[in-house]
Amino acid sequence: MKESQSITNNLLMEVDVLSNRIRTIKQSFKTTHNKGLKERLVSENKSIFKRVNEIYKIAEILNKRSSGKINFSILLFEKTKRTLNENKFESNLFFI
Repeated sequence: MKESQSITNNLLMEVDVLSNRIRTIKQSFKTTHNKGLKERLVSENKSIFKRVNEIYKIAEILNKRSSGKINFSILLFEKTKRTLNENKFESNLFFI
């Protein structure tokens, strides 16, 4: 199976957008006192985390099949891994 760089690049852009949205959600969560908004932010964070995890699984497969040289699949794998780790590290934010 040959990697489609266009699809991989689109996934990379999606992870970048989702990563930025996660940071925005966390900042909003810290500054708001509205209970309904906090619940919505927690829910949105969970759905974004789920999507990034799905992309991570795709990136893992692409990375295993890559030829070893630097390419978009390796970059996608690293970006999703870092986004997931960042979210796990800061997940206690929602339980303050």
